[in-house]
Amino acid sequence: MTERRYEDILVERDDGIVWLTINRPEQANQFRFETARELADALRWFRDTADDRVAVITGAGDRFFCIGGEKPKVTGFDQSTVMPIVDVYELIDAVPKPVIAMVNGYAVGGGHVLHVVSDLTIASDRAVFRQVGPSMGSFDAGYGTWLLEDAIGRKRAKEMWYLNEKYDAAEALAMGLVNEVVPHERLRERTREVAVALTRRGPQALAGLKAAFSARNTGVVGQARIAHDQLLRHYLVTEESAEMARSFRAKETPDPNRLNR
Repeated sequence: MTERRYEDILVERDDGIVWLTINRPEQANQFRFETARELADALRWFRDTADDRVAVITGAGDRFFCIGGEKPKVTGFDQSTVMPIVDVYELIDAVPKPVIAMVNGYAVGGGHVLHVVSDLTIASDRAVFRQVGPSMGSFDAGYGTWLLEDAIGRKRAKEMWYLNEKYDAAEALAMGLVNEVVPHERLRERTREVAVALTRRGPQALAGLKAAFSARNTGVVGQARIAHDQLLRHYLVTEESAEMARSFRAKETPDPNRLNR
């Protein structure tokens, strides 16, 4: 991978392992347009560079993996301003190399989807997992639902999306949401051990296996884009979305008179 300079992410290369760190700890590693664009660019370079065998995605600091995307101020639909996060999810799913999510803290909303679409998840014992869409005026009816159902089953996936509860690392492991939970201070060490093990596997064999796992869900690409466009064109401009966002920030019960309008 040619050295790249980014504003929102850090890129570190380490004997065939590429560490991609969302570097916005003051914003809880929330992604904005530039963050998603940079992640997509880095993943494309990872895909095309033969010496890079495994990617690890994580968040800066000790508290947040990623709490999702900044909610845009939407007054209409402009394709040029659409946050390219679906490109990131698609690349993680399609790149013929393993991608590991190293979850060091809160994985919420789009940040939760980011770890779900990754091939493996190694989590700190301090990690917290949550989907918040319907509680704060948003949703992800693409990768965030399809692959979550594959991981933990339909009932659990609907529970996460409908009720928006928090799950600690032990609960996430029990339901099959993550592969492994390790003490926080050993998180990077253990993640590197797993990544090194993957660099010692046949890259063509891994590529074939990943393609096979992805093949049954390739229809999610179109579904995800339809859902994302629907979210921006129609839902985010509704009173319901505005009221859910307001009440979520204020930690208040939503005004029922402003919902379904």
